[in-house]
Amino acid sequence: MISPKFFYDTLASYGIDFYAGVPDSLLKNLCAYITDHADAAHNIIAANEGGAMGLAAGHYLATGQIPVVYMQNSGEGNIINPLASLTDPDVYNIPVLLVIGWRGKPGVHDEPQHVKQGKVTTGLLNVMGIDYTVLSKEEDKAEAQIKKAVAFMQATKQCYAIVIEKDTFDAYTLQNLEKNDLTMSREEAIQTVAAALGDKDAIVSTTGMISRELFEYRSAMNQGHERDFLTVGSMGHASQIALGIALAKQDRRIWCFDGDGASIMHMGSMAIVANKTPKNYVHVVFNNGAHDSVGGQPTVGLKIDLPAVAKAVGYSQIYSVETKEYLKELLEKLKSQEGPIFLEVKVKKGNRKDLGRPTTTPIQNKEALMDFLKK
Repeated sequence: MISPKFFYDTLASYGIDFYAGVPDSLLKNLCAYITDHADAAHNIIAANEGGAMGLAAGHYLATGQIPVVYMQNSGEGNIINPLASLTDPDVYNIPVLLVIGWRGKPGVHDEPQHVKQGKVTTGLLNVMGIDYTVLSKEEDKAEAQIKKAVAFMQATKQCYAIVIEKDTFDAYTLQNLEKNDLTMSREEAIQTVAAALGDKDAIVSTTGMISRELFEYRSAMNQGHERDFLTVGSMGHASQIALGIALAKQDRRIWCFDGDGASIMHMGSMAIVANKTPKNYVHVVFNNGAHDSVGGQPTVGLKIDLPAVAKAVGYSQIYSVETKEYLKELLEKLKSQEGPIFLEVKVKKGNRKDLGRPTTTPIQNKEALMDFLKK
């Protein structure tokens, strides 16, 4: 394996010191090192990967220096538009170094949502005309690869991708860890909300820890999982899946269990929810100010006023809570209120170390939910 410091310092030797992106579990050690060693103007955790490309392009326009955009391979979809219509040689010809975590690499076991993305990771780069290399786990070879990448970008002004396999980077623990004084855990909050739901209610939960913790709650209570759609992929789109269900099933209350990072990723979706005025819709954002599922890198979730955003776009009822006692009281109150309702639940960072994963397949989950909604 190679050290995050080596990778960071090697890029710095070529004048590459601007980073933007969305954290990834395979890159968490590198992302942690960047967070600790780059100032706030040179490392921006973007709302989504497409936004990171815009930041990178802006940095290049202002400085002439090659920027870095880091992401999980699931983020390739979000960068196709700026790759094709902004940085491409046929448009503005702007060089950006893409650092991409290769989840779901063929032959390496991974979760179902990463399998297809793993198969097409390099194919998408080929289709987009992006030259790439899979980074070696030996520092001398990796150094040569970086040198070649930089020379290519300097000569052609084109983007180049470095693809990162599992266990490429040595361990590094984030030192500048943002803390909050909140006392309620996300899992405790999820259990409290789920316990208050009616028999006909359904949940669409976002990717990552929230879906895992909801699944574990149902199992612990000896309940079925048919009322929950676990959005194991498609980060940022749970609110629209929930809206689609709510509009078609107006006799049921539909709950979206969202995260701060996921809701910020495609925040415009909140405006669509509010504009459609679904009376049976409750949007719950469990906000801990962190991308908890991929290493705890910070979001701006606790630095912005999400309830004010919800009010501005037109949700009918808006609440924010941070204690279990108030949450319980509020959930009783919500039973008699019409949506769309926005509920921010502020929680502390972290999760159980023994937290499991769903034991049902995505297709089993889909079919069980559809059967439930037919009843």
